[in-house]
Amino acid sequence: MHQYQAQVRDGQIHITQKDAASPLPGPGQLLLRVQAAGLNRGEILALRQSGADTPASLGIEAAGEVIAVGANGDPFQVGQRVMGRCKGAFAEHVLLDARDAMPVPASLTWDQAAAVPIATMVVYDMLVTQGRLMAGEWLLITGISSGVGVAALQLAKALGARVIGTSGSADKLAALKAEGLDLGIPTRRPDFHDAVQNATEGRGANLVVNIVGGSVLAECVRSLAFQGRLATVGYVDGVTSGPLDLAALHSRRLRLFGVSSKGLNAAQRQDIVQGVTRDVLPLIADGRIRPVIDRTYPFAQLAEAIAHLESNTQLGKIVVTGAQAG
Repeated sequence: MHQYQAQVRDGQIHITQKDAASPLPGPGQLLLRVQAAGLNRGEILALRQSGADTPASLGIEAAGEVIAVGANGDPFQVGQRVMGRCKGAFAEHVLLDARDAMPVPASLTWDQAAAVPIATMVVYDMLVTQGRLMAGEWLLITGISSGVGVAALQLAKALGARVIGTSGSADKLAALKAEGLDLGIPTRRPDFHDAVQNATEGRGANLVVNIVGGSVLAECVRSLAFQGRLATVGYVDGVTSGPLDLAALHSRRLRLFGVSSKGLNAAQRQDIVQGVTRDVLPLIADGRIRPVIDRTYPFAQLAEAIAHLESNTQLGKIVVTGAQAG
């Protein structure tokens, strides 16, 4: 099978194609014929930070057809369409832990399905499991045009929340009105507090999702309501620290938390997968939530897909597809 790997040389990401034997599913595993895979900023940032000068497999989510099931791989069957978190997704075949697998709703194409797993699980974790977002509350999303940002907007609206988003592009904010965005603030700077206060009648946001990073941390805290919650899910600005107003944290009973699957064990990951399957997939299946895809690329153009991701011009997810996907 073909497998696509990446390495960093002279600051540039280079893609190589490797021929390898197709893996065999072990206990509790599924073997997928990959039809499409999502591209995620987090793994590209990690690749750059590692400075890996030897080829490394990329891809952490895929959608495809089950072609083999290992022992205890129930309830999935050969021929079933599934999607989920995995390693080495940019390949013709990939192994998927059955506990990380979700059935693909019949209404989704392969590229739409590939856009679902990571963003949806992250968003479910930060809005529902940890963020406890309720109908009528205000959600602020910094960097809302990213794949995670758009997915957060969609789920928040389905939950009955009101959403404010920041982006450096007024055009992207205008486009997100169709997804239910209540207020778009065209900025990349930490200067959105006043607009948030005006929109929320001086109360502030009940939940803030910080995708931008440390450069806006202090402004996110300023923008929180009493007993507000702040979720940190990324730092696309490359700034991993920032000033924290302890007096505000103390007096306004704020809660700050991180959103990452890196430290979760299999059972904890499975809890999130089951929550998404139970609470979110029905919304996707009946069209109340539709994955927003900026652009798709064939596997052979993975380098171009990564360059587009790093250009910060996309709205929603970037997906790479196999020849049969659609």
